[in-house]
Amino acid sequence: MNRKLLTLTIAGALAFGSGSLLLANGPEGGHGRHGHGGKMGLNIEHLTKKLNLTPEQAAQVTPIIDQAKPQIQAIHEEAMKKTQAILADTMAKVRPLLTPEQQATFDKMKAAHEKMREARDEMREAGQD
Repeated sequence: MNRKLLTLTIAGALAFGSGSLLLANGPEGGHGRHGHGGKMGLNIEHLTKKLNLTPEQAAQVTPIIDQAKPQIQAIHEEAMKKTQAILADTMAKVRPLLTPEQQATFDKMKAAHEKMREARDEMREAGQD
């Protein structure tokens, strides 16, 4: 029972870390959890369509959104750094509790996660060219 719980905890932490790293790539980085091109819900085209904004309303809303984006991005980046620090600390505390076999599996999972993150970053960069 304890091993299953520990395995689930580790898998969940790695999955959470994967999502966190995805979000950490910023508001322009693909179609992450925020949708609408990853623009954290601040997409004038989406708002115009969903709210049926007039051109005058869209012209008024656009600078408000543009002003908020850097503030939201800064908060997002700070939160991601804190999240990653907590995750790293958690993993560092969990690893010594594992058997050598579990540690080997844990290390493989961590390496696989890193490879996936690197591949995702490469794909994102290639798409920006």
